[in-house]
Amino acid sequence: MFPHSSDASDLSAASSLSERPDKPEEACGVFGLYAPNEDVAKLTYFGLYALQHRGQESAGIATFDGEQVHHHKDMGLVSQVFSENVLADLVGTIAVGHTRYSTTGSSRVVNAQPVIVPTRLGKVALAHNGNLVNTAELRAELLKREYELASTTDSEGIAFAIAEAVNEGQDWFNGTLTALRRCQGAFSLVIGTPTGLIGVRDPHGIRPLVLGMLNGHYVLSSETCGLDIIGAEYVRDVEPGEAVWIDDAGLKSQFWATPARKLCIFEMIYFARPDSVMDAESLYSYRMRLGQFLAKESPADVDIVIAVPDSGIPAAIGFSQISGVPYAEGLIKNRYVGRTFIQPTQAMRESGIRMKLNPLRDVLDGKRVVVIDDSIVRGTTSRKIVKALRDAGATEVHMRISSPPVTHPCFYGIDTDSQDQLIAATKSTAEIGKQIDVDSLAYLSWAGMMDATRQTSDQFCSACFTGDYPVGIPDPVKRAKLILETVV
Repeated sequence: MFPHSSDASDLSAASSLSERPDKPEEACGVFGLYAPNEDVAKLTYFGLYALQHRGQESAGIATFDGEQVHHHKDMGLVSQVFSENVLADLVGTIAVGHTRYSTTGSSRVVNAQPVIVPTRLGKVALAHNGNLVNTAELRAELLKREYELASTTDSEGIAFAIAEAVNEGQDWFNGTLTALRRCQGAFSLVIGTPTGLIGVRDPHGIRPLVLGMLNGHYVLSSETCGLDIIGAEYVRDVEPGEAVWIDDAGLKSQFWATPARKLCIFEMIYFARPDSVMDAESLYSYRMRLGQFLAKESPADVDIVIAVPDSGIPAAIGFSQISGVPYAEGLIKNRYVGRTFIQPTQAMRESGIRMKLNPLRDVLDGKRVVVIDDSIVRGTTSRKIVKALRDAGATEVHMRISSPPVTHPCFYGIDTDSQDQLIAATKSTAEIGKQIDVDSLAYLSWAGMMDATRQTSDQFCSACFTGDYPVGIPDPVKRAKLILETVV
């Protein structure tokens, strides 16, 4: 048990940390389809709408009507960027869409995707989920050859590498394969051309990409929820190291690199929607199993189990099932305030997290509570949640985390802080528990997390927990995600 803390130095330390969410920030969402006689722009809009959780900074769609390319992209949510009138102008048979959270390149409209680049065969439109680790080298090569790069993203480098190969005489598909061999890191790509659609995953398959079918036409999406929303049927995953070409003749597949699967384990724990399917089951079921393992490893003598909504709910239900402790809703989430552009006053910030989460006093008052969450990154929000629960009358607050401590930053398309800002990289579990002011704290073990996948651990990237990166990380990349901002 940790002593109940009200030490001013603890409060100062917590308040000095970043006010960003106490989670790894989102990756990106990609979507595309080749569908003559369909409203490809509107289908892509809804696909991106389902993938909104993967990126809320900007959104874009490009369509191909023969060699004519129409596109629209801007800052904001999918529903803010597009209107019926805008979508009506995006005509064609091929569409590529993107929702962005910046992991390389700052949050500004010039970095919004799809990236559109001219070639001798027409324009190419590229949407990218992931991060390259050799961005600076690739960019330097392209600038040396006098390509005019307008953005500060690694994605633009991939697009120009494709353009270079095409301009040297290769067709769209082979030119893309040539360009991919210049890229190192994590990349799931959807690429539109005047004659066909390309889907690609890096050799490790760190970021997801699935293939679906709608009315006889192929669809590409980051997750199966993007297929579900438009009524498409899931066919299979695009495999690590695979590239697919989709056109009038159907689908052609080629492995451009030897596959060595390392799917990001955080996609399963947190990022992907719980109704998306990976490895033949919904992620809701997997996350519920994490909670079951957690209850076996770290039980708590409490009256109720609650979750940090929404991401902690499946694990909390699993914890309740195994422990026999009733599950209750103790925190209600305001789902419409998370991306407001109006900044709260300092007094509102100091009031805690009430804008996003509001505790139910009649549920919590006089109760010993265990609160289940999927991760702690910085600890700032966790402390505010604990305070809100105590203010609502909880007599004890215990916290259980359905993943191991996050001790290393991600360089493959998830925005985590530098290592010194990751609370578990600098503090023990006991010290974290004291800082966030809980009566007890426990994390799921790495072995428990991997056992819950029902697959071998070598199938996943879990570098954020172990520091074992499947693709080597150059020192400049370790220092800043905005490394390219200084060279444009």
